[in-house]
Amino acid sequence: MSAPATGASAQVTRLLALVPYLQGRGEISVSAAAEEFGVSTATIRRDIGVLMFCGLPGLGMGDLIEVDFDALEGDDVIRLSNADYLARPLRLDSTEAAALVVGLRTLLDTTSETEREVVARTLAKVEDAAGEAARVAHQVQLHPSRPSEDPAVADAVQRALAVRHRLRLTHASVVRDELTTRDVDPIALSTAGGHTYLDAWCHLAQDQRLFRLDRVVTAEVLDTPVGEGARRRPRDLSDGLFRPAPEARTAMLRLTPAARWVAEYYPVESAEEVGDGTLLVALRFDDPAWLLRLVLRLGGAATVLEPSELAQQVTATAQRALSNYR
Repeated sequence: MSAPATGASAQVTRLLALVPYLQGRGEISVSAAAEEFGVSTATIRRDIGVLMFCGLPGLGMGDLIEVDFDALEGDDVIRLSNADYLARPLRLDSTEAAALVVGLRTLLDTTSETEREVVARTLAKVEDAAGEAARVAHQVQLHPSRPSEDPAVADAVQRALAVRHRLRLTHASVVRDELTTRDVDPIALSTAGGHTYLDAWCHLAQDQRLFRLDRVVTAEVLDTPVGEGARRRPRDLSDGLFRPAPEARTAMLRLTPAARWVAEYYPVESAEEVGDGTLLVALRFDDPAWLLRLVLRLGGAATVLEPSELAQQVTATAQRALSNYR
């Protein structure tokens, strides 16, 4: 079984599969469900928390899916009830059918080549069943923004995942401002913050890495099958992209208004307003060199207060760079 993607869109897909899966078994442990869907037990618990707010329109008593929380919390077992309506044939009114046709047409225009045939077949069946609603949908024109990643790269990644073969990537690192070529064993595609990421085992780093597709310049599917690294569980990005290691250190930074975005983009332990739009933040970091580059890129908009040795290193590096222009 191939590894699933993660993120908001993947959660919707997982929820649609999770309910009939649970109904067919009556009950199942949280750990068994997590293993089946290739996610963590925490993710499954979050999914169950979402399911309790799902149900029929009206959202009144008897409309929502019911979760046995005594079994969930006491025995670590999932039991659902009042979800039998999901087995009924779907009936759409003309407005809903037209909206579905418009959505599928938009998806057809924006999806990759490897998925377009499936979308086209689905659209043809829905249009045939929708009748007049499909003709109404023809009057609606949407112009979605195109994904920023290269379609050739996206197609190569999809093919590599499908045939379980290694990829050779040329990747642009924003942090290091350089291009690197590396061989990776693809694990899954994930989404976070509006971007698509390839989760893969990197043979250059000898570790699991995320590669943002719009930063992949070229992608070549190799003849080599993936190795053991591709069997790793995909990263769960539902809690955010950046996750410091348990042994990560903490830096105190002063951010002027021009650098406040750092507190929104990276996970901070705390943020305190100190006037004039300035923030004092506690930011965890694994790699001192990464934090050094970040602060230098921000120029005078960010100041390292702690640790002192890193503050001194920033000053010394900036002074050496300045001397090159004298």
